[in-house]
Amino acid sequence: MNSKFYQQLKKGNHNMIKSIKTWILVGFASLLLVACGQGGGGAGSKKSKTLENTKKAGFVKCGVSEGVPGFSNADASGNWSGIDVDVCRAVAAAVLKDADKVKYTPLNAAERFTALNSGEIDILSRNTTWTLSRDADIGLTFVGVNFYDGQGFMVRKSSGINSVKDFKDGIVACTNIGTTTELNMRDFFNSKNIKYEPLGFKSADEVVQAYDAGRCDVYTTDKSGLASQRTKMKDPSEHKILPDTISKEPLGPVVRQGDNVWEDIVRWSLNTFIEAEEYGVTSSNASSLKESDNPAIKRLVGSEGELGAAFGLDNEWSLRIIEQVGNYGESYKKHLVDTGIMPNRGPNQLWTKGGILYVPPAR
Repeated sequence: MNSKFYQQLKKGNHNMIKSIKTWILVGFASLLLVACGQGGGGAGSKKSKTLENTKKAGFVKCGVSEGVPGFSNADASGNWSGIDVDVCRAVAAAVLKDADKVKYTPLNAAERFTALNSGEIDILSRNTTWTLSRDADIGLTFVGVNFYDGQGFMVRKSSGINSVKDFKDGIVACTNIGTTTELNMRDFFNSKNIKYEPLGFKSADEVVQAYDAGRCDVYTTDKSGLASQRTKMKDPSEHKILPDTISKEPLGPVVRQGDNVWEDIVRWSLNTFIEAEEYGVTSSNASSLKESDNPAIKRLVGSEGELGAAFGLDNEWSLRIIEQVGNYGESYKKHLVDTGIMPNRGPNQLWTKGGILYVPPAR
């Protein structure tokens, strides 16, 4: 063997052995950190600055819309209600033992993410679409989906428009600025080679007023938003939502990145809200099911296991959510079915009943 080659081989082997030793030491140190509770899964991860601040303040800071009936809307007395509102109420029930301990901050589309990242709010539960750029690029984390939606169009019944195939060049389209709706609208019209005039506004109420006044031919946003905002028009019966859906819009609550425990609390409050419906656990029967034969139900009502300890809560956190807020089905019926806004649950029906509503199990 060439002596020079042999020396290089020895040197390479020596460097490789040094690298292996280094990796072994790093791995051992990592194991020690986890064992001592300093890593991502140890006891140190149970601390949450947001949870601490929420308990000190005595209320959950919740960002909502400026008024979308059925989702987040205030009555004349300033009382908020809707399925988005119920997410924040569920968190308050879990961490403060009282679903009413929530401070609501109405936000338009342009200011919502700044409010969350600045700490003005700790949960954004405001018909917000889960997208890659929002989830990965601006410091936010979506904790789940509480409404599966898609963008559509509303027109006057007298327009003669029955589907997007009837759209012509020169059509004027109203929508909110600072939303994914703008991008979807542009992509749609460009893909169909339809020349259109966009008319954008900061608040949903401004869009409604412009459309209702005849300043635009179509109003485009998520179909749930169209159904909700139609209730605000002078004569809702004069308007119809077209059957076409041009996008996927999974809507859900959002938190800041960096507080994993708070993120888990909000995520599992939402999951409890949905899973309770799956198992038939309601606001009226939850306590009576503590002796159920079904272990999954017993975990939901806190009579089996210690799931609350995973994020520093007592074992009745989930029971309080169900008793004080109800399950997802109860919330949907109260805010969207009984009001006539969206009587058909569509994809927001449970996966066991033909929908796609599905959450991980609490165990």
